[in-house]
Amino acid sequence: MDMELPFKQSYKTMLHVLTALGVYNVGHQKCTPLYQWGPGVRNHYVIHYVVAGKGYYLLGGQRYEIHAGEAFLIVPDTEITYHADEIDPWEYVWVGFAGADAQPILQCTPLSEKEPVLRLADGETFRKAIERIYEARGADFNHAVRMTGELYTALSLLMRDDPSHRAEDVATQYVQKAATYIAHHYAYPITVLDVASYVGIDRSHLYTVFKQVLGVSPKDYLTDFRIRKACTLLREPELSITAAANSVGFENNLYFSKVFRKRMGVTPSQYRQTMVAPPTYDPDNPCS
Repeated sequence: MDMELPFKQSYKTMLHVLTALGVYNVGHQKCTPLYQWGPGVRNHYVIHYVVAGKGYYLLGGQRYEIHAGEAFLIVPDTEITYHADEIDPWEYVWVGFAGADAQPILQCTPLSEKEPVLRLADGETFRKAIERIYEARGADFNHAVRMTGELYTALSLLMRDDPSHRAEDVATQYVQKAATYIAHHYAYPITVLDVASYVGIDRSHLYTVFKQVLGVSPKDYLTDFRIRKACTLLREPELSITAAANSVGFENNLYFSKVFRKRMGVTPSQYRQTMVAPPTYDPDNPCS
């Protein structure tokens, strides 16, 4: 293939079964002068790395001039446009991806919606990492797993080297993972120990990161999450209090009433009788 002529090679995956992180598309393109994508919106993240040439990127009303050796981030559900230079049109590699791990990983890099452009110290290594994603392409589950493995490697090359940033971002990542687990499993009788086991850290470490990031203990967070859900259910008059308790992970109705009263100042039945309209959010009130 003549690298001096415009070309495009790309692969779009149809198998999006990896919920933690999955590749949506990957490719390599040498653009024609004034080549443009957008205005438009993607439903997943995309990182472009410019191998040669230049162009510009429009995001949030700002224009970013981008040159060889720089990467730029596209975030989901945000209108963007990018445009190749007329005289020295860019050539880039890219990878599109999504999943529960995408945002926590990106938070450990300098890239964000507010800072969408990054000059890479070793862009050639990052380019080769994206090429390995392309080489792992395929339509079956085995290839999807291989592509995701190469994607993790590529994204790790973008992570900050500052230990203070790493510690802060890892703590946030732990809390986000715990919060996601709680949101999906609060209806079962899970404990803080179950949450810590899922996150992969011990209970005391989980307590430390929750206090650091949210200012509350994981036990209080879990309890308040359940009580908020219970408040919503109690606004449905046809649902019994016992059913509401069971639906938010309390197997003992008396214990549920005790916890609810401690948090809300009234019993579940009193709340149901006096509640007129859903309250606005108040961080000190679990039912807001």
